[in-house]
Amino acid sequence: MSKIIPFKAVRPTPDKVALVTCRNYDDYSSAELAAWLSFNPYSFLHVIHPAYMYSQKITLDKRFKGVAHKYQDFKDDGVFMTEDKPAFFLYEIRTKAQSFIGIVAGTSIEDYKNNVIKKHEDTLQYRVEYFKDYLHQTGFNTEPVLITYPDNATLNSWITEKKKSTPIYNYSTTNKEQHQLWKIETEEEINWLIQQFENIPELYIADGHHRSASAELLYNEDQHLGNENLNYFMSFLIAESNVKIYEFNRIIRDLNGHSKDVFLEKLSEYFIIKDKEQELWKPQSKFEFGMYLDGNFYALFYKQGNNVNDENSILGNLDAQILYDKVLQPLLGIEDLRNDERIEYIPGKQSILTIKELVDEGEFEVGFMLYPSDISEIKALADNNLIMPPKSTYIEPKFRSGLMVYEL
Repeated sequence: MSKIIPFKAVRPTPDKVALVTCRNYDDYSSAELAAWLSFNPYSFLHVIHPAYMYSQKITLDKRFKGVAHKYQDFKDDGVFMTEDKPAFFLYEIRTKAQSFIGIVAGTSIEDYKNNVIKKHEDTLQYRVEYFKDYLHQTGFNTEPVLITYPDNATLNSWITEKKKSTPIYNYSTTNKEQHQLWKIETEEEINWLIQQFENIPELYIADGHHRSASAELLYNEDQHLGNENLNYFMSFLIAESNVKIYEFNRIIRDLNGHSKDVFLEKLSEYFIIKDKEQELWKPQSKFEFGMYLDGNFYALFYKQGNNVNDENSILGNLDAQILYDKVLQPLLGIEDLRNDERIEYIPGKQSILTIKELVDEGEFEVGFMLYPSDISEIKALADNNLIMPPKSTYIEPKFRSGLMVYEL
């Protein structure tokens, strides 16, 4: 049984929402960030990046307090409004290629602790501690955890009907996305939606493992204060068929002392190798890998029969794990996928020409392209308390910062 609750959201006034919301802070280049801060006084980037943060001598404590103060300024200036009563929200993002729609709600820390909300990624303790301190100091969160639920015909029908009503937001962004938001505020609809999720036994985190872990840590430390909002964290709940999963491709700076010929020979123990020459080839199915080396693309087909144990293992059958077990660790000497400076990651949304260009420029020697995982693999790992290798998936949709604020 999954528990969700409505909450008193803080959100931009309708006339300013298109100006306020922004992409994730890390998505902006330095030039883009400077431009938005200079020319858009309403951008939420001003809240998460107050001007004096340019100073390298500012402590984290002062940075977080600066965020809290700027957020209060936005509220005082009427940029944000607070709901009179708790509500759910239906949120749709339409891109050129796809539409995503889901429900914004509070999800239960107890469900998270009891594995009703399941995880498939490991977390870094320093990042969990960092974001916990951020939540504690600023008193708000604007980045919901992306959570999937099993496809549900009843919920789908309800969403279709709800979309016929007038949204409270309907705006476009400079990256050519359309955003619409509907408020669910009647007692009848709220109770019905709560009941629908009570009938769902398990939910799965798609993106936001550090955010949910930080919310749990803050709850553990501050629950004695009696703040009911700490019992939940904001989530964007979406049907599992509606998420888009991309791979993370890998580029490596050197061949760990191997010559090209020796490296290809060692690869052939586990892969059938086909030289694709200048064809921009990428994997077409599971157990296929692309490689770019010395000006040529290669198709690598995994010889599954080589290792019976892998075939019987959920984790061992994961393409990212196969690449690590057979190539990255034994041949290229990469032990730590998170911290080894010899490896970097390119989201699968980007063209494989990016990998070609980086290798051709000489900073990297080889690139590997993977086939994206699917939701069934993610669920199987979570169900068996297994952890994906770092940087295995890049998942959409991405929620706009500043669209919705959950205050603690």
